[in-house]
Amino acid sequence: MILDAHSMSLAVLERSAYVRFSVLALSSIFFLVDPFAALPTFLAVTAGDDAGRRRKTAWKASLTALVVLSAFAIAGQYIFKMFGITLPAFEIAGGIILLLIGLDMLEAKRSPTQESTEEATEARAKEDAGIVPLGIPMLAGPGAITSVMVLVGQAQTRWQMAAILISIFITASICYLVLGNSDKVARALGDTGVRILVRIMGLLLVALAVQYFVNGLVDLGVIAKP
Repeated sequence: MILDAHSMSLAVLERSAYVRFSVLALSSIFFLVDPFAALPTFLAVTAGDDAGRRRKTAWKASLTALVVLSAFAIAGQYIFKMFGITLPAFEIAGGIILLLIGLDMLEAKRSPTQESTEEATEARAKEDAGIVPLGIPMLAGPGAITSVMVLVGQAQTRWQMAAILISIFITASICYLVLGNSDKVARALGDTGVRILVRIMGLLLVALAVQYFVNGLVDLGVIAKP
C-alpha cells in the first residue's frame, strides 16, 4: 500500500511537471509570435486581395513560422554545442530580448525586433510576402527563436521536446486561423480590442523575460534558487 501511494504521488508530480512545462512552452512561444499584433501589417499587405488569396498568404506565413521554429527546436542542442553557448548565457540574453519586445508591446506597438519599418514597407510592395517578411521575421522573429532555444536548453526528456514541438504547431495553427480570417478578427476585436490583447501579452512577456533572467542568474550561482 505504501509503495502504491508513493508511485501514485510520483505519477502526479510527473504529470504536474509536464503540465507546467507545456504551459510555459506554449505561452512563451505564442506571446512572442503574437499573430494579433501582426494583424495590422497583414491587412495592409493583403489589402485588395480576395478571401482565398488572403488565406493562401496566411498559410505560407504560418507554415514558414512552423518550419523555422521547429528547425531551431530540433537543432537547438547542436547549436549550443557548436558555438559553446551555455544555457545561463542564453537565458540572460533571451531575457533581455524578451524584455525589450514586451516593453514595446505594453505600449501596444510592434517591436522593431519583430518588425522594422523597412520590412513592413517591403512587405506592402511585395506581390507575395507570405514567406518573407511575414513568415520570417514578423512571426518567427529573433524573440520567438530565442524563446524556443531557451526551452530546448531546459528540456531534459523527450516529452519536454515533444511539448515544445506541439506548442510550435499549435501556435502556427492559431496564426493561420487568425491571419486567414484577419478581416473578421479585426472587425470582431476592433482597434481597441487588438491593443488590449497586445498589452496583456506584453505584460505576461515582461514577467516571462524577468523569469528567464532570474533563471540564468540562478544557474550561474549568482543568486540562490527561490
